[in-house]
Amino acid sequence: MLILGIDDAGRGPVVGPMILAGCLIDSKIEGELKKLGVKDSKQLTQKRREFLCEKIKEMAETFEIVLAYPEEIDSTNKAGTNLNALEAIKMAEVINRINKGYDKIRVVVDCPSVGIEKWKDFLKTKIDNLSNLEVVCEHRADVNHVAVSAASILAKCTRETEMAKLKEQYGNDIGSGYCSDPLTTKFLEKHNQVYGDKGIFRKTWSTWKDACSASEQKKLFFF
Repeated sequence: MLILGIDDAGRGPVVGPMILAGCLIDSKIEGELKKLGVKDSKQLTQKRREFLCEKIKEMAETFEIVLAYPEEIDSTNKAGTNLNALEAIKMAEVINRINKGYDKIRVVVDCPSVGIEKWKDFLKTKIDNLSNLEVVCEHRADVNHVAVSAASILAKCTRETEMAKLKEQYGNDIGSGYCSDPLTTKFLEKHNQVYGDKGIFRKTWSTWKDACSASEQKKLFFF
């Protein structure tokens, strides 16, 4: 049986893209992937993720990765659509790219929404061909299903690659991009005006707005 695991990375950061990844595997290799140590990417070191990422790409039937950049995320929020809906749209894009010429596929998605059934119904409206698909949406699917764990590793490694590109361009002071990272918040406060039009910040995030306010307050204080 073919299993398509779908997961995301970079959903919460204020800097950089959100990544949606799909990994199609034959159920026969699930045991082999587990023996290699494939599990939820958050439980692995970066070095181990990078090693497993290459193994997964070699062993998978196929895989797809879709990026949602900050400007698209902001546009979605401004249009009154939330991040869960955008994630469903992007995950459907992953599914549509992969679901070409295969017989039955069991699709297992790590659901980002509290309301699983409602979110799954919306996801299904964005899938081009459901005739050969069994769609399963669960919380903690990245922990409970090795195909989703594999997708989470692909997504996380892609996110890390994208952040490495940003660090090359803007310096290591950009940090991890996560709102809880002091390096990132300092970078925002210092550079929000200089780099504000570069498409790297999620400007609908409260962290961005707070950083802009903080930098304005500092200007007033020093003035």
